[in-house]
Amino acid sequence: MGIFPKLLDEKRENRFQKGNEGKRLFQTSILKWIQAFPGLYNWIYQSFVYKNVEKNKRYRLYELLFITFMKRLIKEKQPDLIICTHALPSYMLNYLKEKGELRTPVINVYTDYFIHRFWGIKHIDFHFVPSHHMKEFLKNKGVKEEQIFVTGIPIHKKIKKQEGQAVNISSPPSLSVLITGGNLGVGAIEDLIEKIGQEKNIHFYVLCGKNEKLYQKLQTLQKDHIIPLTYINCRSKMNELYDQIDAIITKPGGVTVSESLFKRKPIFVYDALPGQEEINLQQLKQLGVIIHLNKWKDAKNTIEEQLYMFFQNKNQVQQYQDCITEYYHHLIAKDPSQIIEELMTKDLK
Repeated sequence: MGIFPKLLDEKRENRFQKGNEGKRLFQTSILKWIQAFPGLYNWIYQSFVYKNVEKNKRYRLYELLFITFMKRLIKEKQPDLIICTHALPSYMLNYLKEKGELRTPVINVYTDYFIHRFWGIKHIDFHFVPSHHMKEFLKNKGVKEEQIFVTGIPIHKKIKKQEGQAVNISSPPSLSVLITGGNLGVGAIEDLIEKIGQEKNIHFYVLCGKNEKLYQKLQTLQKDHIIPLTYINCRSKMNELYDQIDAIITKPGGVTVSESLFKRKPIFVYDALPGQEEINLQQLKQLGVIIHLNKWKDAKNTIEEQLYMFFQNKNQVQQYQDCITEYYHHLIAKDPSQIIEELMTKDLK
């Protein structure tokens, strides 16, 4: 599952490239629409996905559109276990289990720091959640405690866990800071970079992803303390990059935040799109594991000054590290793959 056939001829390769271009165009269009009408998008998301999340709701249109396909896929693949990292298949499988049409065990693996009402819950066998807050939410929904595992958001095994504190508290600090979040468009990340001053004690490494426009724009700046990086597809290299930095400035995306937490790096969130990211931000602030960089647009303060305010405050640094420790205190020590293997050989046999 998830293995693409090799592209053996130029015609098929062109089709694949056009598909990627279409996907990027769609993503960019959606992003521009959200940026143009943030209030409207937030209202739609809150009203139809997150509002009254404690109540169960039927989505009959999705059932009509996807149930037949889901049944056919299950019959074709005959899986021993189904893992959902997206709400749509989770909802469909929960529906089939409720109707007694599916006996295959299902695991929900949540990749955000909240659970919206589109997820199937009641008849799902097991739940891998990022935080103890989400565990309590599921318990209040009637899910048994033994069905819930607080795993954090699963990350690649080559991202190695940082043991103990990893914060630079020298004064004045000489820092290396990673900036992410510019993969789909320039937007807020460009404005953020323009707020970087001339302070040479902080080096900013900007992860541009596949955004060639952003990469070229930063190259033309020719500033020694602002270093653009292209897409990194090697997780070992990404692990090395995490080890070299002192902090990360990012958006509240699930995987990036999860990797940074695993490395115990201070996480500064500079922007959140309405809807999903905004709710992630709220939940992460409640956990105390991010610092909301919400004053970077203020002309009175450079990004460097705001970073110094954190790193030179030993009490604030320690408080942050205590929150990280508390967060990990609730996580199960076992790797998610190990939990799955144990479930397959015991409960799911």
